[in-house]
Amino acid sequence: MYLSGSEQHTLRSIFSLLAEDQSEREIRERTGWALLDLLRADQFASFVWDAASDTFGGRVALNMDPANLDRYTRWHQYHDPITFVLQARRHATRVTEVMPQRNLMRTAFFTDFLSRDGLHWGMNLHAFHGDRALGDLRIWRRRDRGDFSEHDKALLDLIEPAFVGALHRAQRSAPVKTVSLAGEAAPAWPRLSEREREVAAAVCQGLTDKDIARRMGVGVPTIRTYLRRIFDKLGIDRRAALAGLAGRDRPS
Repeated sequence: MYLSGSEQHTLRSIFSLLAEDQSEREIRERTGWALLDLLRADQFASFVWDAASDTFGGRVALNMDPANLDRYTRWHQYHDPITFVLQARRHATRVTEVMPQRNLMRTAFFTDFLSRDGLHWGMNLHAFHGDRALGDLRIWRRRDRGDFSEHDKALLDLIEPAFVGALHRAQRSAPVKTVSLAGEAAPAWPRLSEREREVAAAVCQGLTDKDIARRMGVGVPTIRTYLRRIFDKLGIDRRAALAGLAGRDRPS
């Protein structure tokens, strides 16, 4: 397989970052930025499949509108005609290999979700350790860039073993402990900032966005931005799930 000088350089940097000790979210985000460069792509997203809830969580996204991704979480993931087929492949696969582009463009998934952010040509890699989903890589290009090639697929397949190893290592070494959330025990949420923990605590107390904004002296849009970040970091998509996590992990 021939590799250009720039491809060799970017691959070396990817393998280097995948050898570092970092959280699984950092792994997916940093790999995403590198893949945009390596594959001359425009948008990136990554989720972790939760078989217990039949949902994709742990969202990481680059160059995509958070509001559009919220629509994916609420509705489009349940009406997605391509991702589960791509997931079953368990190796780098172009979207056009599982559905002709003209057919995809006729779906509501394309017109109401993908096209809103200019996602046209796609390629996915879904990483597993045995039967356990570790995380995925969803890479997209604008229409004018053209579809991904067999060479692009081979580049992504080169990365897969190191990506799987890094995620598996990060998930095994993740700390299992509780942290205080306004006086109540809650799951280990080490990536939440102090302000995010304050917002999360207020949500668990049943306060509305307006009440929380008044308490913290900020605007309601700011509170909703905090909530979106909290949901992304915890892999959830609604306030009830946040309260449920705190209740579930309260010590007896």
